[in-house]
Amino acid sequence: MVKAVVGANWGDEGKGKITDTLANEADVVIRFQGGANAGHTIVNEYGKFALHTMPSGVFHQNIMNIIGNGMAFDIDKFLDELSDITSKGVPTPQLMVSDRVQVMMPYHVKFDSLEEARLAGKSFGSTKSGIAPFYSDKFAKIGWQINEFYQDDDVLMEKIDRIADQKDVLLENLYHTDPIDRKGLLQWIKERRDKVKPYLGNVSLYLDGAIREGKTILLEGQLGTMKDPDHGIYPMVTSSSPLAGYGAIGAGIPPYEIRQIVVVSKAYSSAVGAGEFVSEIFGDEATALRNHGGDGGEYGATTGRPRRVGWYDCVASKYGCRLQGCTDVAFTVLDDLGYLDEIPVCVAYELDGKEITEFPVTKDLKRCKPVYKVFKGWKSDIRGIRRFEDLPQEAQDYVNFIESQIGYPITMVSNGPGRDDIIYRKSSLKK
Repeated sequence: MVKAVVGANWGDEGKGKITDTLANEADVVIRFQGGANAGHTIVNEYGKFALHTMPSGVFHQNIMNIIGNGMAFDIDKFLDELSDITSKGVPTPQLMVSDRVQVMMPYHVKFDSLEEARLAGKSFGSTKSGIAPFYSDKFAKIGWQINEFYQDDDVLMEKIDRIADQKDVLLENLYHTDPIDRKGLLQWIKERRDKVKPYLGNVSLYLDGAIREGKTILLEGQLGTMKDPDHGIYPMVTSSSPLAGYGAIGAGIPPYEIRQIVVVSKAYSSAVGAGEFVSEIFGDEATALRNHGGDGGEYGATTGRPRRVGWYDCVASKYGCRLQGCTDVAFTVLDDLGYLDEIPVCVAYELDGKEITEFPVTKDLKRCKPVYKVFKGWKSDIRGIRRFEDLPQEAQDYVNFIESQIGYPITMVSNGPGRDDIIYRKSSLKK
């Protein structure tokens, strides 16, 4: 059975923890899109980890962890991350990298940084990890599949020259910087191909066998619906699709095999980077939520920069769940709201004097204002509670109301950072 774990919102919903938790009963965990531009924070018996390229199943020794063909594969970060987790006592995980995955090249990161600097105040809020230039090259058919690295020097040099002839025009005339070091790039390829070769495999064939054997496969998404290049807050989006539907492409499996889609949604809202964010809050109110939120505060796992925060947005979440094809909602970090006397929930948008409950296109989203319903807070620490019925009534009311608003079943409630800080519940929605 194939399950997907994906985000309903702007990313940072807590997908890493949910994947790590569900991995207890999985055989395979696979990253199917994105790259090292976002991180999944996981807390377990080994400590606290921020994973950027590794699948979140690497802490389970019985699991095959796969880098799918849809990823932007950063070889150096992959190797550094493997070294980091094993140095902290984690047994060496089972790993496979698709022999069709495309490689993040040094010039991708360079172009990303240069373009963000050129755009200045009109930038896209990139993490400068090379993602947009990488995917641009992939679809322009001048990217590098990892299998291409294993060719003779003259073949590699011919491709390097062809790419550099194009990119040097921009580097020298638009960005006024040095051209690509062509011989240095050849050496970079040769140094890394030997290090990563032991991990390469035919992922699509492997997954076909796993499906036939009835194994449980988890597709691990990065970011969330609002960052999808088609259905998100374009153009302030990522460059690959974080929707569960793309999992079939980014992993190499039939789409009909994805039977369960767990959509992760945080008990309040947060986002890294630029873009429309209707329920965003500011000032002291935002600082308090940011510092109480997440595991040690709402700061990017990749960049360390403060995340934008706001109240729960039912309009965006309902839309996000619908686009993902949600079968189950995992509702995270409910415990972080225990300091509040009152908790606002965005139940609608006001657009040009009218209330709407369907998520609009970006040009209209810019004019939307949040419409709130305010709930009484529970003012207590709810960590350690394992039954939904044992939560304070105010916390139960909060979850039940949001479930009724978004219209998708909340079957998991996370009330702490640890793997076991999970409440499983039956949905209150009528069938």
